[in-house]
Amino acid sequence: MQQDSLLDDEKIESSKGPVECLGQTFANEEARREHYTKLLREKLKDPEFRKIEGFPIGTDEAILGLSDPPYYTACPNPWLNDFVEYWESQKENSDEEYHREPFAADVSEGRSGLFYDAHSYHTKVPHKAIMRYILHFTKPGDILMDSFCGTGMTGVAAQLCGNKKVIEELGYQVDANGNIYQNEESGKVKISELGVRYAINNDLSPAASFIAHNYNFPLDVNEFHLEATKLLDQTEKELNWLYTTEHENGEKALINYIIWSDVFECNECGSEVNFYNTAIDFENNKLLESFSCPGCAAKLTKKTLGRLYYQNMDTDLNKVVKRAKQVPVLINYTYQGKRFEKSPTTFDFETINKINNYLINSYIPINELIDGYNTKQPKTSHGIEVIKDFYTKRNLIVLSTLRANIQNKPKRLKSALSFLINSYDLTHSTIMSRLIFKGKGKKPVLTGYQSGTLYASSLPVEKNIFNGIRKQKLPIITSSLNEVTNKQLVNTGSASQLSLASNSLDYIFIDPPFGSNIMYSELNYISESWMKLFTNNQKEAIENKVQNKTLDDYRGLMFSCFKEAYRVLKPGRWITIEFSNTKASVWNSIQSALTEAGFIVANVSALDKKQGSFKAVTTTTAVKQDLVISAYKSTNERIHTNQSQLGQETVWNFIGSHLKYLPLSKTQNEELIKIPERDPRILFDQVVSYFIRENRQVPMSSQEFQVGLAERFVERDGMYFTPEQVVFYDQERAKRAQVKQLSIFVDDEASAIEWLRQILEEPKTYSEIHPLFINELSGWKKHEIQLELSTLLEQNFIKYDGLDDIPKQLSKELMADEIGNNSLGDKSIYKNKWYIPNLDEEKDLVKLRLKNLLRDFEQYITEKKKLKQPRIEALRAGFKNCWEQQNYQTILDVASKIPSNVLQEDEKLVMFYDNATTLLSDDIDEWD
Repeated sequence: MQQDSLLDDEKIESSKGPVECLGQTFANEEARREHYTKLLREKLKDPEFRKIEGFPIGTDEAILGLSDPPYYTACPNPWLNDFVEYWESQKENSDEEYHREPFAADVSEGRSGLFYDAHSYHTKVPHKAIMRYILHFTKPGDILMDSFCGTGMTGVAAQLCGNKKVIEELGYQVDANGNIYQNEESGKVKISELGVRYAINNDLSPAASFIAHNYNFPLDVNEFHLEATKLLDQTEKELNWLYTTEHENGEKALINYIIWSDVFECNECGSEVNFYNTAIDFENNKLLESFSCPGCAAKLTKKTLGRLYYQNMDTDLNKVVKRAKQVPVLINYTYQGKRFEKSPTTFDFETINKINNYLINSYIPINELIDGYNTKQPKTSHGIEVIKDFYTKRNLIVLSTLRANIQNKPKRLKSALSFLINSYDLTHSTIMSRLIFKGKGKKPVLTGYQSGTLYASSLPVEKNIFNGIRKQKLPIITSSLNEVTNKQLVNTGSASQLSLASNSLDYIFIDPPFGSNIMYSELNYISESWMKLFTNNQKEAIENKVQNKTLDDYRGLMFSCFKEAYRVLKPGRWITIEFSNTKASVWNSIQSALTEAGFIVANVSALDKKQGSFKAVTTTTAVKQDLVISAYKSTNERIHTNQSQLGQETVWNFIGSHLKYLPLSKTQNEELIKIPERDPRILFDQVVSYFIRENRQVPMSSQEFQVGLAERFVERDGMYFTPEQVVFYDQERAKRAQVKQLSIFVDDEASAIEWLRQILEEPKTYSEIHPLFINELSGWKKHEIQLELSTLLEQNFIKYDGLDDIPKQLSKELMADEIGNNSLGDKSIYKNKWYIPNLDEEKDLVKLRLKNLLRDFEQYITEKKKLKQPRIEALRAGFKNCWEQQNYQTILDVASKIPSNVLQEDEKLVMFYDNATTLLSDDIDEWD
C-alpha cells in the first residue's frame, strides 16, 4: 500500500540551486528536470523518434517516470550531440599532437569493493581497470563512450580520473600540478593528468541504463541514507508480522531467513520425498547424488523422482494455477541478540496461511515469462508462468510495499531508493537465492542469485529483505555514491544507431556481448517487469536459438555496432574491447566485425593469471583468457582518396602509418618479448584486410611485400620499425641479453608451419625435428585434415642434399665468400638438414604450394557432399583466388559445404566470406 512521504519536506531538492545545463541556468534541479521532461514528452509523440533502433518497449509514462533528462533518458537521448558540442567548447586549446601506443591493463583488478559490489549485474568490468585505459588514452575534458555500458562503470571510471585518492590507489603518483606518474625501469614516467573525463553510457537494456544513471548522477548522500533508513524502518514496522516467529518460550523473535525445499514423489511407492530431509548428508555437509526413499528405501536420484504440484486459485491472475510444491524446512531467527534455528511450528504455518490470503494493493509484475534460452528450466521444473512466481508471497509483499512507499519522493531520491531496492531484489529476494553445501568441515552457504541464467532452486532461501538491504547494500551503496561528483550521460538504445555526429568522440571502451555467453534481455526481464519498460531485443547482439540468431547474425549485429563506433570516433583515436569467451569462433567474429567496420587492430594482449602478467596473443587458441583488443581509426578514411592510387605506394603509406600505432616494446616477467603485430606476416595480413575492405586486389605478393618492407623499414629480431622507432627499441634491447620467443600452439597447418619457422632458425634433420614436433602438437583441430610432418617440410622448407653449395642459412659460421668453396667432406656435415628458404627460393616454393592448395580447392568446388575434414590452407588459398577473380558466389558455395565451426573459427575465411556476402547482397539490392 502507499503511504505518505517519509520526508518532512518533499521539495528539498527544489530549494537547491541555481544549476546550469547546456549553457542554460535554472533555478534548481527540479526546474531543469521539468523543462527537459516537457521537451522529452513532446519528442515521444514523434513516430519517427520511436523508430530509432533499440527503442525500448513500454509506454511514454514508463519512459518519463524513469528518465532524468537531458542527462538520462530511458530511451534514445536527443541531447547527446548538444552535450558533445558543449564539452568540446569547454576544452582548452592545445597544440599537442595526439599519439598513444596500445595499452593493456589487468582486467582482473578490483573485482569487489566500491561500485562493484553495490549493484550486481551479469557481467561487469571493475571501474579501476577501466580507469587505467582512460588515463592512458585521454586527457582531462576528453569525451568517451561505452556503447555496451551495462551498469555504467565506464562513466564511473571517467569521473574518478579526477579523484586523486582513487588514482593513487592504482599505484600511480600525483604531483601538486595534477600530473600522474608511474614508476618504470627508466624512472618516474608521466602517463596522464588528473581531471574528469566526460562519458556517454549507452545500453540497449532499460534495466542496465537505470543502474548506470544512478552510478553517474550526484545526490545528497546524507539525505539518501537518512531517507533509506526511514523507508526500511517504517515499512518494516508496517509489515513486522511477516518476519515474526516464536522462540521456544512462546515469545516473538525476528526471522533472518527460511529454507524451503522441493517435494517429490517416489516412483516406487508414491511416498512424498522432502528433498532437504532426504538428499542431504548433514554429517558430511554435502548433497547426495543418490539417496533412499523414506517410505520404501528404494534407491533414488533427483532425476528419477516425480515432482509434486499443487493447484490453487491465484487472485492476481484470476485463474487456477499449477505450481511445484515447496515447503519450509528450517527457520533461522534472532531472539534477544542471539541466533537460533528451528523447524517450522504451527505459528509459522499460520503466518504462511495469512500471507497467502493477503491482498496486495500495490503493483506486482504479473506479465508472462517470455520464451527464451534461460526460461525453460523455471517453466518446466516449477511451473513458473509469470514474473511474480519468482518470489515467495512474503517477499513479494515486502518488495511491492517498499516500491509503493517511494512513489511520492522527489525524483532523484526516488530513483536512488529504487536503485537500492533493485540492488537486493534479483540477487537475494527471489527463489533463485539458494542453499549450497560445501562438504565436510564447512558450513552450508546461503548464496544469492547465480548470475548468467534463470532457474528455480530446489532449496531456495527466503531472506529477510529489510535486514539484507540494511546490512549488505545500504552501506556500500552510500559509500559508492559518495564518490559520484559529476553528471555523466546515459542513453537507452542500440549501439548500432547513436544520435552523435561523426568524428566526435576521443575514445571508446566497450565490453560487448560475446556470442551466447549471456542472454541479457532474458536476464533483465525480471527487473524490467518492475520498471514496466523492456529491452527491444531485435538489435541485441547475441547468438540465441529462440531469437533465431546464429553466429552469422551475431557477427552482423556486432559489425553494425562497430561500424557506428567507427563513425563517431575521431580519426587517429582508439577503441578498447575487452573479450571474455572461450570460443575461437566468437573471437574471430569479433575481430572480423571490427576490421570490416574499418578499425585496425594494433594489439591483442591477454592476462596470464598464473604469472600475473601479460603475454601477446598469436593464435585463436589463447581465447580461454581475458583478452584486450586495442584498435584505432586511421587518420584518413583512405590512405589515398583517389581509388586509382590504391596500388603499391598505398601499401607503404599504410604500413608507415600503421607502425606508428604499434607498441614499441613488450615485456613479460621482465624479459623483452617479440611483438607479433610487427612480424612481416602479420603486417601483410593487415594489408590484405585493408585492401579487401576497399574491395580492391592486393597489389603484391607476400614475398614482394617482405622485400619491400626490408628496403623501406628497419628490422630487429624479426620485427619491423620506422627509423625513428628503432632507436627506442635498440635502447630497450641493450638492457636485455635476448628477446624471448613466444610459444606457439601447434594445432593446425598454419601454426605448424609457424612453429617450424621458429625451430628451423637453427637447421635440423627430420629425426631431430620429429620428437620436438610431437611434443609440441597440442591436438589437431577436429575438422581439419592433419598433415604429416614430412608434407609440411616438403611444401614449405628446403632440405640440403649435400651436393650443391652450402646455403648461408646452414652455416652462419661460414663467411659469405667461403660458400661454394667447401669440400665434399664439409658438405656432409649439413646433408639432409631442413632450413628456411631465402625470399627468392621461397617464391618458387610458394608457387608450388599454391598450385597444390588450389588443386585441393577445385575438388571442394565439385564435391557434392559436405566436407568433414577440409584443408584449411586450401580453403584460404581458394577463397583468396576467388576473391581476386571476383568469383564471390563460389566462396559462399564452398562455405556452405564445410562445417560451420571451420568457417567461424578461422579469421581469414570469415573475412572473405563476410565481404563476399556483403558484395553479393549489394549487387542484389542494386538489381532490385
